[in-house]
Amino acid sequence: MKRFLLLLLGFLAACRPTAPEVKMEQWALMEGALAGAWQQAGIPEEGPIAVKDGDLEIGIGAPMTGAKFTAWDQTGMPGTGYTIRYETMRVEGRDIFGMCTFPVSSHEAHATFVIGGWGGTVTGLSSLDFLDASENATRAEQTFQNGVWYAVRIEVRPEDIRVWINDRPVVNASIKGKKVSLRPGDIDHCLPFGFATWGTKAKVRRVFVAVLQD
Repeated sequence: MKRFLLLLLGFLAACRPTAPEVKMEQWALMEGALAGAWQQAGIPEEGPIAVKDGDLEIGIGAPMTGAKFTAWDQTGMPGTGYTIRYETMRVEGRDIFGMCTFPVSSHEAHATFVIGGWGGTVTGLSSLDFLDASENATRAEQTFQNGVWYAVRIEVRPEDIRVWINDRPVVNASIKGKKVSLRPGDIDHCLPFGFATWGTKAKVRRVFVAVLQD
């Protein structure tokens, strides 16, 4: 009887439906274990970076500092059809802060959203058809104040990239048939995903990556 009961229990366990695999659709990059995946980008003469109380602090470099997120590939985050949301503040300086580099897998490439560049006001994508944000059609101008948080949203689709700052559209770029690449220089130290500054001290917080639903 005992053997029969053990066999019956084993049979019932084998017949139990397997729980479906849960597919992640959103990641909080400044929370939990993922907050520990940030590290120095390794740019020559860069300043320090640190994660403190949910903020990624990026120090002043000579002139550039980068912070890269090392767990992108291990967590299965997408390379297209996704959105990035974050808030960034320029603490000191007058130039680039919270500059975001991200994958564009439909083009087997990466791109960078520049915020506050070329003297403090330029926004745009680097690079499209080998033209950086100051030279291509995504260039826009906006005044940024130190000590103020700005909310950025980037949407990456197979054929376009869109960006908003404080819910105001600043980039709506078709990338169909275009060459998407990084600007020559040290920004490639931030791959596969990261933030950088240029002669400034900045903070980044509330970084979320999510699969687009449309």
